[in-house]
Amino acid sequence: MSSPLTAETGEPQHLLRHAERSGLGNFVEPVQDIASTISGLQADWTFEASDPGLRVRLRRHWVRLRRQRAAPAFQVIKAVSRRPLWVVYFVFAPAGRIGNAHRVALARLKDMGIGLFVVCATERPDLIPAEVLHAADAVCWKALSGYDFSAYSLALHLLARQSPDADVFVMNDSVYGPFEDLRPWMRRARWDLTGFTALDATENHIQSYAFFLRGVSPERMRALDDVLPSDRSFDRLLDVVLMQEIQFARVAAQSMSVGAYWYAQESSVGDPVLVRPFELIDAGFPFLKKSLLGKMAQFQPTDRVVELLVKRGFFGAAWQR
Repeated sequence: MSSPLTAETGEPQHLLRHAERSGLGNFVEPVQDIASTISGLQADWTFEASDPGLRVRLRRHWVRLRRQRAAPAFQVIKAVSRRPLWVVYFVFAPAGRIGNAHRVALARLKDMGIGLFVVCATERPDLIPAEVLHAADAVCWKALSGYDFSAYSLALHLLARQSPDADVFVMNDSVYGPFEDLRPWMRRARWDLTGFTALDATENHIQSYAFFLRGVSPERMRALDDVLPSDRSFDRLLDVVLMQEIQFARVAAQSMSVGAYWYAQESSVGDPVLVRPFELIDAGFPFLKKSLLGKMAQFQPTDRVVELLVKRGFFGAAWQR
């Protein structure tokens, strides 16, 4: 799917109109360049569909028949208002407690001066931390099931109805960050759906810890129903990855333009956010995966990860995560 480009910037005209409507075009300069020399990574990659193979397709059919569940319960705590630009942040806090990384992220997102919508998963609605309620312009409680895609679905469908045609940046709390203002990245986005990193594992897909979706409307959400349904979910991590994350870009590409700032082939590089985190951050990438201090710690030296987080204000002397 292509669009006419402006002579001055080379950006699609319909995306510039979105930026002007949302206010990004008036006061935020786009990120001018991203490094194209990170070993093994392709910069500014436009999505191309690839074949996952018969075995994967059969597995998806089985999972859809056997493991699809109703969407988790939710409750609106602070209602959405109509705005041109939102950030959605999914916070998983089963016991009603958040860590320092959440607090820093909430403060930085709030400081951007755009609508902040937090979907918070806890055991009960009354356990949502006061810090979340204070920071956010809109808050939804979500039951613990369904993983991040159930939170994305909930927030995006609410925004489509109550703030139609808004541009929405979506992120979850699997990452430390943002390290930088996200608005220049939103301004630079040249696709309707923009991911930061993409990978060819199973099939070409954008990684879903953070993405930017323009023009969120009821029509757009209907087009994404296979991966972001309002009434259905999956409650096993590998099912969410297989049925939602890995299919997201391909389903979206049927009705909109899709791309990512960096793309990697698993066979030659691996997962870029695990294998090239420091090179990405040097190039302006505003996140670091929390799993580098957990189940994926073997990918990078722990001391180097902690040193970066201390410099970026996410760790203090107590090493609170």
